[in-house]
Amino acid sequence: MNINESAENYLETILILSQRLPVVRSVDIASEMNYKKSSISVAMKHLRENGYITVNESGFISLTDKGHEIADMIYERHTFITDWLTSLGIDETTAAKDACRMEHVISPESFAAIKQYVANSGLPTTRS
Repeated sequence: MNINESAENYLETILILSQRLPVVRSVDIASEMNYKKSSISVAMKHLRENGYITVNESGFISLTDKGHEIADMIYERHTFITDWLTSLGIDETTAAKDACRMEHVISPESFAAIKQYVANSGLPTTRS
């Protein structure tokens, strides 16, 4: 799975929006990410061409299995790292910003080790 940080952010945003909205459109992504619709259109074209999303005739965007796998991974990292940093006393805004950067660069091995450490330490691992 070799995909850039920007594409991971788009996929994560589509996942989050799909949990809140009945359908996801480019305009929803633009609004959520505070980007111009033209930027979103270019990104969606690349994601579609690479098999991460589908776009139906009405413009509704869905994750493919391949896209869902990446979005789920990034979202899990984001929420877990945010919660972990918050449990260490970092304010939630800073924790979320730091998690957003860390989620893209941490190796699977390091992430698994942190999850194991947190589980063994009794620190919270999920949002309540």
